[in-house]
Amino acid sequence: MKILKALFFLFFVISCGGKEDHPYTFYYWKTHLKLDTEEKKALDKAPSPFLYTRFFDVDKANGKFQPVAVITKNKSFQTDKLIVPTVFITNQTLLGISSEEITFLAKSIHDLILKKTEAYHLKTNNEIQIDCDWTAGTRNDYFKFLKELKRVSGKDITCTLRLHQVKDKKQTGIPPVEKVYLMCYSTSSPLENSDKNSILDVTILKSYLSKLEEYPIKKIEVALPIYSWGIVTNHLEKHKLINALSVKDLENPNFKKISDHEIEIMKDGFYFGNYLNKGFRIKVEEISEEQLEDVIRFLQKKIPNFNIIYYQLDSKFVLDRRL
Repeated sequence: MKILKALFFLFFVISCGGKEDHPYTFYYWKTHLKLDTEEKKALDKAPSPFLYTRFFDVDKANGKFQPVAVITKNKSFQTDKLIVPTVFITNQTLLGISSEEITFLAKSIHDLILKKTEAYHLKTNNEIQIDCDWTAGTRNDYFKFLKELKRVSGKDITCTLRLHQVKDKKQTGIPPVEKVYLMCYSTSSPLENSDKNSILDVTILKSYLSKLEEYPIKKIEVALPIYSWGIVTNHLEKHKLINALSVKDLENPNFKKISDHEIEIMKDGFYFGNYLNKGFRIKVEEISEEQLEDVIRFLQKKIPNFNIIYYQLDSKFVLDRRL
């Protein structure tokens, strides 16, 4: 009888395990570093000692590497968290890149990170995270770049890992890092006509990660979405995104409800900072607590120990969350 009780208790603990078992923090993905009261409160409450902060993007234009949307800082951006500098690199930046350019790129990125760290008196840890949706065609040069950045900086280099890079690991390769950050969102394009939630469709995610336990890099952290948006569709079935819309925003006498998450505009006017015509439709995509818990329970069977990084820290997204 005691054994049965013990087994029941163990089953209960495992089945009830959720996001509270995993220390969490946030990505900060705005160009101007600034924290309002709610953002500070959410960040202070987060048990992880880090804040993953985007410093700039890197793109290539007219054959030249370009830093894009480099951060600026407001005096309100004060935190005890250690900043993890994060840099997004477009895949096209790596197309046809030479060995000399790889060295130049690694040194330029490291120098700009140092410049911004010193100018804004940011307290960083010993890590640089690179975010890139690399492909089979760019993987070799991207992996060379990661190694070169480690050599140039002397830092621990980590990178993001998208769902297709897990599923198609034989084609996209395994990055030469000791830790990756699994991006559990962007499961499809928001600009396609689809009844799926493009931010996170749990069924698609589970399909792509069905063999995650076989991934060679064992230190995997998990990035989860808490953001939302509205997808506007015009008369020509063209789409555009309006950031940070929620279902609550669809409560308007000029809107006709089509479903729980979609409306049709009945009167021309300015809505959410955009002039939208009668007949346009708005579909809101947001992520529920139940979806997040479902993903976490699934991942716990694949990678039992992981931290969570929520994308992203914004008062619009943290106010109504049980974080």
